[in-house]
Amino acid sequence: MTPPYETHEHDVLIIGAGGAGLRAAIEALAQGARVGLVCKSLLGKAHTVMAEGGIAAAMGNVDKKDDWRTHFCDTMRGGKFLNNWRMAQLHAREAPERVRELEQWGALFDRTDDGQILQRAFGGHTFKRLCHVGDRTGLELIRTLQDRGVQQGIDVFMECTITRLIKDGERIAGAFGYWREQGRFVTFKAKSIVIATGGIGKAWKITSNSWEYTADGMALAYEAGAELLDMEFVQFHPTGMVWPPGVQGILVTEAVRGEGGTLKNNRGERFMEKYDPKRMELSTRDVVARAIYTEVKEGRGSIHGGAYLDISHKPAEYVKKKLPSMYHQFKELADVDITTGPMEVGPTCHYMMGGIRVEAETGQSTVPGLFAAGEAAAGLHGSNRLGGNSLSDLLVFGKRAGNAAADYAKSVQSGALDNAQLQDAEREMHACGWLAHVQSGLAPHAGLALDGISLGSGHAQRAGSPRKPRCSQSHRLSQL
Repeated sequence: MTPPYETHEHDVLIIGAGGAGLRAAIEALAQGARVGLVCKSLLGKAHTVMAEGGIAAAMGNVDKKDDWRTHFCDTMRGGKFLNNWRMAQLHAREAPERVRELEQWGALFDRTDDGQILQRAFGGHTFKRLCHVGDRTGLELIRTLQDRGVQQGIDVFMECTITRLIKDGERIAGAFGYWREQGRFVTFKAKSIVIATGGIGKAWKITSNSWEYTADGMALAYEAGAELLDMEFVQFHPTGMVWPPGVQGILVTEAVRGEGGTLKNNRGERFMEKYDPKRMELSTRDVVARAIYTEVKEGRGSIHGGAYLDISHKPAEYVKKKLPSMYHQFKELADVDITTGPMEVGPTCHYMMGGIRVEAETGQSTVPGLFAAGEAAAGLHGSNRLGGNSLSDLLVFGKRAGNAAADYAKSVQSGALDNAQLQDAEREMHACGWLAHVQSGLAPHAGLALDGISLGSGHAQRAGSPRKPRCSQSHRLSQL
């Protein structure tokens, strides 16, 4: 039976137009597949643009001793050896080539004196490894991939939210969603689907994530029968804005510390000496976030409940050149000149290490025809991600997922869009949401420091809450 919905058909459907989605789409197109790209917002507005520090790749342009083996070891150590080692190996080996590819496509990186891509220090990395464009690397990455994809001829469907994956038997057949502008339903028929929807940050009130990060992709995959992995591993970036209240949680890039910024408490002490005397401010994010949390909890926090991050000992012109976004962000949002005084910073929900369980080489989930890449996929980062590894992650595994999805699409015939599943998806759309309920429950019970007592009380509180009907985006969050 032909469904009474607007329908589009492709070989490969990519859900999410951030770095992972765009890179997957480019690769699938290169393999000759008909590719559709769906995004909740406008093309070029994905959360990837907020990745500021750089792309981690062992190119050895600044520190000649750096190589993929050291990058691999740093990634495994940062993830507490809970990583998928094969993903970490592939990532470390292939990241330099993916960066060179971006450069060939037009990305404009900062340069060394001899014209090579400049690399900066970052937390948890043994050597200066992050290829960067000031503190706007994610924006340049998206611009480059977007230009490349549009040039190749990707079919883009903007302001469209997918609420259900449709299956034909055990394998993927398509997706159901709606146009955000007018609410009309739409279906997509596809032989394979790549989930590249990012993380879950909006489950927390204080987060660096954009409004799109509502766990859509992970819940879509889970409801379609895919396995999820490591969902307890949520990263709190140590430095988000804490004042004024309206900007609380907005990211303060790790590049500030990479360029020499220091952390101090209300006594003027560089407190990282107590927590990691060797790496200090360039320790891994989990260590720095817990250090700030401890200082505040023990009464040594800043006036608004954070810590002081200071880069003002560097020349003003150097700060404005290396950290232009941070300079304007604090000047415009907090009336603070970071070239003359410290910033107030504190932990903010930033990244989800867990997600859809995938095969390392292909990004294939446990559901035939369903792939995942980027933050939506689990395994690479273990229990804690190193700064800069997210951008190289989405390049390496976006390419691999796009290639595998195209290969899979060549091997199968189009599946049927089951009308009963479509009608059930439509009924689900009439339910109401409860995002505020989820946020209020997570904040006190699933924060930066987790223990069995707090998680248990949060679960009990949730269990006693009135049961809500299933719905689209807010239902995604209710699964967490």
